[in-house]
Amino acid sequence: AVHTGEMVPVDGIVVEGLAMIDQHALTGEAIPSEKGVGDRVFASTVMVAGKIHVAVEKSGSETATAKITQILNDSAGYKLGLQHKGERLADKAVIPTLGLGGLAFATLGPPGAMAVINSDLGTGIRMAAPLAMLSTLALCAQKGVLVKDGRALDLLCEVDTVLFDKTGTLTRERPEVGRMIAANGFNPLQILRLAAAAERRFHHPVALAILQKAAEAGLRLPLTDATQYQVGYGITVALEGHRVRIGSRRFMELEGIRLTREAEAALDETHCEGHTMVMVAVDDKLGGALELRASVRPEVRGIVQGLRERGIGHIAIISGDHEAPTRRLAEELGMDRYFAQVLPADKAEYVEKLQREGRKVCFVGDGINDAIALKKANVSISLRGATSIATDTAHVVFMEQSLGKLCELRDIARDLDRNVRNSWLMILGPNIACIAGVFTLGFGIGTSVVTNNIAVLAALANGLLPMRKVAQLEAERRHLVEMQLRHSGFLVQDRVPPADAEVMRGPPAGALAGLDGLKGLRPQ
Repeated sequence: AVHTGEMVPVDGIVVEGLAMIDQHALTGEAIPSEKGVGDRVFASTVMVAGKIHVAVEKSGSETATAKITQILNDSAGYKLGLQHKGERLADKAVIPTLGLGGLAFATLGPPGAMAVINSDLGTGIRMAAPLAMLSTLALCAQKGVLVKDGRALDLLCEVDTVLFDKTGTLTRERPEVGRMIAANGFNPLQILRLAAAAERRFHHPVALAILQKAAEAGLRLPLTDATQYQVGYGITVALEGHRVRIGSRRFMELEGIRLTREAEAALDETHCEGHTMVMVAVDDKLGGALELRASVRPEVRGIVQGLRERGIGHIAIISGDHEAPTRRLAEELGMDRYFAQVLPADKAEYVEKLQREGRKVCFVGDGINDAIALKKANVSISLRGATSIATDTAHVVFMEQSLGKLCELRDIARDLDRNVRNSWLMILGPNIACIAGVFTLGFGIGTSVVTNNIAVLAALANGLLPMRKVAQLEAERRHLVEMQLRHSGFLVQDRVPPADAEVMRGPPAGALAGLDGLKGLRPQ
């Protein structure tokens, strides 16, 4: 059992109870998530209200949190390009510095020589740049962005082309209901009501889209007879004394249902547009049809505009879908180019094509189907979220499964580059001035030590600047948590006294069915 105020110790499934859990550290969600029986919980998330019993799925180093920690440790070890340049410059400055030290020894004596040699350029940047990287990784994690490969932050500043996968990236995995066609005396809302009632027992994307449309229309759904469900090429169900069949055109043909001319025309038009249509038959005649089309993520238009403002000159779409819907979406979003009817295995070739044109490509995809393309791109970003990190090949994973952080990530990468550049100037300027002062103003070893240490401390303080944003975001998040708890009716003062966490060993049969495993996790 896990009580209010405790940290969930394992990855597992809730088998009893209800709780509000703060999983911001893992997913980046600002508001606590409500968890009930059958929901999945993760280690290192905090129980802010309620009590649950958890069946263990993963523990110790096998949990998602432990594997993310390992990824961050590996990412933190990456040296930024600007740090490499600074270190190389510092290394090249060794011989000239020794030469100046020799000159100072000959003209000013040992104190002057020591003052020159103490003006070290390399030590400060070797400390300040990794500190800036760690602070930036903390900021990314606070925003729900997992950087699996430190090179991504470095290379993202050079990216001039963004290539979006269409399905599941620019569009949601769940479609939306478009046109509703009625036939044989039925009206569209009647057809929608019957289809929603028949699909109510299912949770696949088509069923969820129909149910959402019915909810938006405020329809009250009739009860169904569970004994009359038949699932094959479509669904057959008894509703209000009628036999209702829902499925594709092929299903209607197999059932002997003739399509009307209007339905035939709508079906052909829908096919040309790259959408699909679900047929609804009532008894032995066609009642109507529901068009299903891709639902564009609401944040996409703002993201495209934001990328333009941030210097991305070329934005393109790649999709395995038909050319008509891909072209229409590209025109609607103001894309520069689109590639349609591309198989997943061939997407990497289009990434290489853009790279041969001299472009630095950032590929944004779903993390698994686009694995090869993600590997080929200079920077790759996935929207798969926390549960797929093991199989995800992307450099960066957006834990909230939204594109909303893409422009922010570009800004963070640029801020990191600017931060390291400023640290280098903070180290370079004072030390060069000190060397000049040794020959012109008679600076001694004491002045050299003070100047060098102040320069290093200033660079280290500069490297910690991203942590100020982290603290600000954490304060805002805590405020949202308190507001959510009040809104949900959970009273923090009514906490159950903490007790030792007891965890059920082994979930009930079938409790883990359909869950994604976290296997083979490796940093890029």
